Amino acid sequence: MAKRQAVKPVEEVMDSEETSSTIVEEMMDDEFAFGSGSEGEEEILPFERKAALRIAQQVAEADGAEKELATAVSADEEGRYDFTMDMGSDLEAVHQRFLKIVHTLQVFKDRRALHLKRTDYLSQLALDLSVYYGYSEWHISMLLELFPPVELIDYLEANEKPRPLVLRANGLKTKRGELARSLIARGVDLDPVGDWTREGLHVYKSQVPLGATPEYLLGHYLIQDAASFLPVLALGAKPGERVLDMAAAPGGKTTHIGQFMKNEGTLLANDVNEDRIPSLLANIQRLGICNCVVTNYDGRNLTKIIGATLDRVLLDAPCTGLGTVSRDPTAKVSKDGTDVLRMAHLQKELALAAIDMLKVGGSLVYSTCSITVPENEAIVDYLLKYRHVKIQPLPEAIQFGRPGLVNFRGKRFDASIKHARRVYPHTHNMLGFFVCLLVKTEPGVKGKRPDGSGPPKATVPKMKRKPRPMPNKRI
Repeated sequence: MAKRQAVKPVEEVMDSEETSSTIVEEMMDDEFAFGSGSEGEEEILPFERKAALRIAQQVAEADGAEKELATAVSADEEGRYDFTMDMGSDLEAVHQRFLKIVHTLQVFKDRRALHLKRTDYLSQLALDLSVYYGYSEWHISMLLELFPPVELIDYLEANEKPRPLVLRANGLKTKRGELARSLIARGVDLDPVGDWTREGLHVYKSQVPLGATPEYLLGHYLIQDAASFLPVLALGAKPGERVLDMAAAPGGKTTHIGQFMKNEGTLLANDVNEDRIPSLLANIQRLGICNCVVTNYDGRNLTKIIGATLDRVLLDAPCTGLGTVSRDPTAKVSKDGTDVLRMAHLQKELALAAIDMLKVGGSLVYSTCSITVPENEAIVDYLLKYRHVKIQPLPEAIQFGRPGLVNFRGKRFDASIKHARRVYPHTHNMLGFFVCLLVKTEPGVKGKRPDGSGPPKATVPKMKRKPRPMPNKRI
């Protein structure tokens, strides 16, 4: 891999960059950004002050991150670039070639070889990126439809680094500040995740195994990627409600919902995979969730059992996982367009069933850890056509992601899809994620298929066993 610019020590950055001190002062004035999330705690803790230093360092380095591309193309910047005359096959040659192709595409009229078309450069770019970063050509081609070439390189580079380990403090048993003090005393180096959550802690290094501390065993925290906080924050479950987590295992989002519900109301946690139920039950018990009923059904069957009785549904849908490459590098080559279409079909059926289980006025959060449009915006657009739902903006605190796409490959989606949010590893330092909040406005179905037939219903597979009715009384 190409060498990146050396990172200065935090102390040197703080001494040499005037802007850094200003940033730190502004951060220290924002008690919410580094607060523990508990009322009455306003003290700036040492780990919170260190977080300000780290962020100041990142700001000071930001301008230097773009120098590599300029260095690669400076030698022949004035001439036209013909990549067919530069076909070295070693990794460094491939690296230099795709950087030059990216620069050529930015100023195409002035830099292209006259006998080559833009599609020629894009085809060679896709091939070079797939060789250099180890992706399938299909995967790179899909990414080129989402990102401009310069940004795509940033995305691919971000996926070469693991995302920060994140802990979610369990508000039913502790407060973030108390948890941070306990873990720091055990030799854990950590920061608050950000001002959009009062529960998350970034872990940089630890002298103890975080899955075996007394705090972990007592259920004071869960190890969970920051992106998976977003669907639960969007859902906004409240005490006393009737809520379903439709694909719940291993329980990170279920227990987060239970934390918001404060163990009041009914929380239904379903997962189709029987082998994952033990881990779901273990996390529910360890984190002290007492109002939860665990079921093991195909989510498309739940409409028979539950009916239209729910206040909120979270569908973190089964997906290709193409936003999780930094965690699972096999996703670089293990999925293709057929997998995307297969998952999209299942996602539509599950989402229709989710809406059919809501009361009028009830909310559905649809999310995936994929970044493909067929698994995200296309699903939401489908729901808007065939069910009486509307999209709501996400809560203000989590509107930092990019808007959902309303135009893609010549297809125009409903304009309200802009209220959905996309997060990416190179822009938000999280796994790739999509989140959308919908509200049911009327019962029943609407619309017709292109062939004139009636609106689709959720496919209901044959059940392996006779379902038991869910309790109507609140727990």
